[in-house]
Amino acid sequence: MIEIVLFTPEIPQNTGNVARLCAGTDTRLHLIEPLGFSLADRYLKRAGLDYWPHVKLSVWPDLQAFLDSRDGTGRLVLTTSGNRGHQGTPYHLFAFRPDDVLVLGPESKGLPESLLTTGHAAVRIPVTQNVRSHNLANAASILLYEALRQLSALPE
Repeated sequence: MIEIVLFTPEIPQNTGNVARLCAGTDTRLHLIEPLGFSLADRYLKRAGLDYWPHVKLSVWPDLQAFLDSRDGTGRLVLTTSGNRGHQGTPYHLFAFRPDDVLVLGPESKGLPESLLTTGHAAVRIPVTQNVRSHNLANAASILLYEALRQLSALPE
């Protein structure tokens, strides 16, 4: 089923909120180091509250280690910001698949250009010119729930 990858996340509260999202949807969460915080960070734990025992969490030393573990399974769906000039498919027009892996970049800069040009699928959440992008946790929620909706996999 759908999985989420946070590539070098920087803000513990965002990661905690994504972890809570994953616990609430039974979605595997992968964190790619370096992290901008410690996993023992009180803000991280506070954002996830008492849901941490229910998070299917994997931490990887780098993106290549994560990719090597996949053996080619699952399509990487990279998230882009339309205001950065990356024109991924608007998420609501994208056909999600059950083996998709949603990859979100660090809050301050998004995914690196080198990754965005690898030919993987790319989606974006349309925004007005008033903002660069949505908050990481909000973006993960929007994308995950749309994917689950399309796949008729929403929790009851």
